[in-house]
Amino acid sequence: MIYTIPHYYKRFRCIAGECPDTCCAGWEIAIDPKSLKKYRQTEGSLGNRLHNSIRWDRGVFYQYHHRCAFLNEDNLCDLQAEGGEGLLCRTCRQYPRHVEEFEGAREISLSLSCIRAAQIILGCQEPVRFLTKEKEGRKEDFGNFDFFLYTKLEDSREQILNILQNRSLDLKLRMMMALSLVHDIQRRINQERLFEVDDLLKRYGRQGAAARFERQVDGMAFGIERRFAAMDKMVEILGEMEVLNPSWKPELKKIRQAIYGGGPGRYGALREEFVRWLEEGSGPDWDVCGEQLLVYFVFTYYCGAVYDLRAYTRMKFAVCGTLMIQELAFGRWLCSGKKLTFEDFADVAHCFSREVEHSDLNKNLLMDRLEEQWDYRMETLAGIIL
Repeated sequence: MIYTIPHYYKRFRCIAGECPDTCCAGWEIAIDPKSLKKYRQTEGSLGNRLHNSIRWDRGVFYQYHHRCAFLNEDNLCDLQAEGGEGLLCRTCRQYPRHVEEFEGAREISLSLSCIRAAQIILGCQEPVRFLTKEKEGRKEDFGNFDFFLYTKLEDSREQILNILQNRSLDLKLRMMMALSLVHDIQRRINQERLFEVDDLLKRYGRQGAAARFERQVDGMAFGIERRFAAMDKMVEILGEMEVLNPSWKPELKKIRQAIYGGGPGRYGALREEFVRWLEEGSGPDWDVCGEQLLVYFVFTYYCGAVYDLRAYTRMKFAVCGTLMIQELAFGRWLCSGKKLTFEDFADVAHCFSREVEHSDLNKNLLMDRLEEQWDYRMETLAGIIL
């Protein structure tokens, strides 16, 4: 079994009672089959409480006022207090560690939805390195796992990460190059021409490829009115999602009003002011935070295309997730007296992640919109990014 982690992975330490948030509220906690079996067999008063606190047909803990049934008034877990850590389900033991499973491989990351993990991910000043270790493990059979497609996704992800971490290029150009590369890869997937992927990767990796690409996208940037309309529509998707944290909707409404309530003219003027403010070094390192978001989303989700063949949709998820977090951070700046600290940016990212990544309904809604709607074709995204 091959295990892969980002190099900052072991920096995480739970800050427990100092944490301004709780892991146990605002999302459904899925219980793994082994833990469900253990809970069925638990006896006594704790067993009775377990039987009454689990929605057995769905394999999740019940929630009361958006809080797990075992989360007490002190924001601590009664299940751990009474039964010990060994009684926790896999999700609760692992969080904020996230595991993507492939045949013969496990990719483990920290989840952006944890505020402390978000600070580690976004606060990493150097390009992320990925560490791989092979351990003996039981053989597994994933059925019709397409290993050839998986290797092409792995190879292309390596090239995508190389592009995204090339700090000699403007971040906007890096985003567009990565998006364009995966657009071309998706065409090969659709047409069952995976044998062409290697040549495609060489073309994007050649010396001078970035300069040629920059000339191709020159002049594609939107004027302020089109960017205003496009970003307003993109952020609007967040308001259509299942609500996990009751404070999310009012906060989102306030931020959207601050950003878009004054129309395109005011939006353009405020964005210019915000960009100048960032260039003066007054806020978080915008490019580094943007790069780390893109790398996080690509590492976590891109190779999952081996199961659904949606490589380009997953790349658009990475790009648009980053764009929306940046736009919400711009809104936080407006709502905070034109101030934005690194901690504020990390908080915006973690709130976005909790609402989107902690709900399969929300994650799938966003991916479906990005895949199906004409508003998110390559030309539109280029206009927004550039």
